[in-house]
Amino acid sequence: MPKAKVRTESYRDSLLESLKNPDEAAQYLTACLEDGDPRVFLLALRDVADARGGIRNLSQDANLNRENLYRMLSEAGNPSLESLAAVLTACGLRLSVQSAARPKKRRIA
Repeated sequence: MPKAKVRTESYRDSLLESLKNPDEAAQYLTACLEDGDPRVFLLALRDVADARGGIRNLSQDANLNRENLYRMLSEAGNPSLESLAAVLTACGLRLSVQSAARPKKRRIA
């Protein structure tokens, strides 16, 4: 008896579909920032760009050079704050700063 074929949805397709929602994209990028490796964040931002129509559309919306944007969102990318803010704005997102919770030091009596 032949085995039934199970159709599965591509993880990447599912991810990109969910990243079209700005709230989902913000949570995804926040989780990637918490990883502590900036390369993870930049690759995640590229996923968000792909979900919103790709680098070409994003470069037009952010008013940035397409080749520079590819380089910026690569694993070796090092974007300026201005470029990063332009990309996030084009994706319907913005930068935010929060205080980092630090463990309280114990007082020695």
